Amino acid sequence: MLTRESISTGRYLEWFRDVPREMLWTRDRIEESLRATMRLRPDTADVWLFAYGSLIWNPLLYVSDSIPAELHGWHRSFCLRLIAGRGSAMTPGRMLSLEPGGKTAGLALRLHAADLEEELRLLWRREMLTGAYVPTWVQLKLHDERHVWAIAFVADPAHRLYEADASVGSVARLVAHASGPLGTNVDYVFRLEHALQRHGLSDAYVDGVVSAMQRHDIAVIPPEGQPSSK
Repeated sequence: MLTRESISTGRYLEWFRDVPREMLWTRDRIEESLRATMRLRPDTADVWLFAYGSLIWNPLLYVSDSIPAELHGWHRSFCLRLIAGRGSAMTPGRMLSLEPGGKTAGLALRLHAADLEEELRLLWRREMLTGAYVPTWVQLKLHDERHVWAIAFVADPAHRLYEADASVGSVARLVAHASGPLGTNVDYVFRLEHALQRHGLSDAYVDGVVSAMQRHDIAVIPPEGQPSSK
């Protein structure tokens, strides 16, 4: 599993050694993306992050708050080809992102102000290694009706890993066969489903992918420490 230590030391790069070299961003390019995003910061209030995938169950970040939130104007989509981590070039899977339209229920994570620079750098090294996301400032509606600005990592449709067909059937077939040094793509999908349920959140698209895999008798791999309920 991805850890703070593996990112901070650069050990996680071993899991991307089969990715074409020209696709990997340098540390300098990642840092510039971070600086460019922070220059667009809408206000000087606390920095929030919208967690909609693995950041829900494995944020790796020091946060002072984790609050259910809703993002309007974007929906979950397994629209990024996965060729490392939980997939490979030979058996690519799908990575989760956000695409325009609809709404998404997730978590709003408030980053520790005292550790902000370090936490953002760790986050960018995790999310922006291939530049497949566009870090975007969005407004979240928290469960207590407050609205906050947050960073969301959305899909870049111009990126070479972007896939236009993110339909339930296509995604389920690809996910079923993909695996890599971080585990199987199937495991990711079921961890996502479990994390959403644990926080009282739901997503019809994710449920559809899970149902499609179950119809094809794809084994459910429960999250660590959790018995399978399937």
